[in-house]
Amino acid sequence: MNTSAFDTQHPGLAPAGSATEPATVRLAIRIGYDGTAYNGWALQPGLPTVQGVLEDGLAMLIRRDIRTVVAGRTDAGVHARNQIAHFNLTPAEVAGLARGADLEPGLALLRRLRGLLGRESGAIQVHDVWIAPDGFDARFSALWRRYSYRIADGPDRFDPLTRAFTMWHRSDLDIGLMNAEAASLLGRHDFLSFCKPREHATTIRTLTEFEFARDAQGIIVAHLKADAFCHNMVRAMIGACLKVGDGRESPGWVPMRLEEAVRDSRIMLADPRALVLEEIAYPEDEQEIARRAESTRTRRKPHEITTDLQEMR
Repeated sequence: MNTSAFDTQHPGLAPAGSATEPATVRLAIRIGYDGTAYNGWALQPGLPTVQGVLEDGLAMLIRRDIRTVVAGRTDAGVHARNQIAHFNLTPAEVAGLARGADLEPGLALLRRLRGLLGRESGAIQVHDVWIAPDGFDARFSALWRRYSYRIADGPDRFDPLTRAFTMWHRSDLDIGLMNAEAASLLGRHDFLSFCKPREHATTIRTLTEFEFARDAQGIIVAHLKADAFCHNMVRAMIGACLKVGDGRESPGWVPMRLEEAVRDSRIMLADPRALVLEEIAYPEDEQEIARRAESTRTRRKPHEITTDLQEMR
């Protein structure tokens, strides 16, 4: 299901779906943000992050610390149009959200969060809050994530009014060559060459869309879609295609790097400011949401990595 397709007027207070948390209610939230001033999504001591701002706001409203789980931890400077996260409240906390007003709990929290976060710069906007279906997990229930990336190639296309979300590349790019390299990455692979590995995590992903095209203003826009993306994966793949597009590397260099499955200094990360998390999709069927979460958790377990690689061969 697309993020906008969730039932934001869910009639029941569904449990979080965890046997260890029978007395909690899981809420989901959809937000967008300009990541320019933030050190990414995830909490970092002493640094401004999107998660930090959101959780501070929730703590002020709920009057206790709230921890969120997100569908994609964006890097410093990266933006999001439709980011999804979840968090748990007690039934009493949910019941108290409206404070006597005749409002659905999700809508009540949405209005209060908007008012609170609106006092900031406006860089973080809350779009929806709703009571999640039983078993929902923002990270593991997701079917796929979609990103976009904007590139202005050549000074004639440099627009200072859009520089906060557009990469400036000084030389012209051959998008035909770049699309050939991008197509070589489609499918299920070990993307180790393009990922910053996390301990006990697999770098196997299924990439279903990766294409560059020029918009009406001549700006190159890349669209990428996968079941999930590893840390730095999108920026590394964009950076690799740029090297072929401007002639620094020969055609076929990107699939060669994929086959090598070695991360080294030859892979350069593209500028984070041009990257936007556009959309996250979830199953339409509420029962499938829980099944998806469980199957994804199992697939991501460390002991499954060897099996995955053997199947790929």
